[in-house]
Amino acid sequence: MAYTREVMDHFLNPRNSGEIEDADGIGEVGNPRCGDVMKIYIKVESGRISDIKFKTFGCAAAIATSSVATEMVKGKSLEEALKLNNRDVVSALGGLPDIKLHCSLLAEQAFKSAVFDYYKRRGP
Repeated sequence: MAYTREVMDHFLNPRNSGEIEDADGIGEVGNPRCGDVMKIYIKVESGRISDIKFKTFGCAAAIATSSVATEMVKGKSLEEALKLNNRDVVSALGGLPDIKLHCSLLAEQAFKSAVFDYYKRRGP
C-alpha cells in the first residue's frame, strides 16, 4: 500500500495534534472494524473556528486525515467549515488507497460531531 508524500508528511508531522482543555465542542467517532478512533476539539470565536486540535488512535491514514482536516477548517466560519467533506480531505492528501478511504469519512464525521456538540452546548 503506497501513500502519497502529503499523507506521509501529515502522518510524520501532524498539525494541530493535542487537545483543547476548555473546548467549545468535542466530537468523537470510531470505526469498530479497523479500530480507528478520532477525537476533535474546537474553539469558536465570533462564529469562526479559532482553534482546533485532534487526538487520533489509528493508522497513518487516520492520523493524516485528522491533521489535514483540521488545517482545512481552522480560521473558517462554521458555515463554511461545515462544507468539508471526505472527498475534499482525500484530495488535499493527493489521494488514499481505496482500503483507507473510510479514514477520510471519519475525519469529516469527527469534525461535524464537534460542531454539533458546540451547538448543543450553546443552546437555542
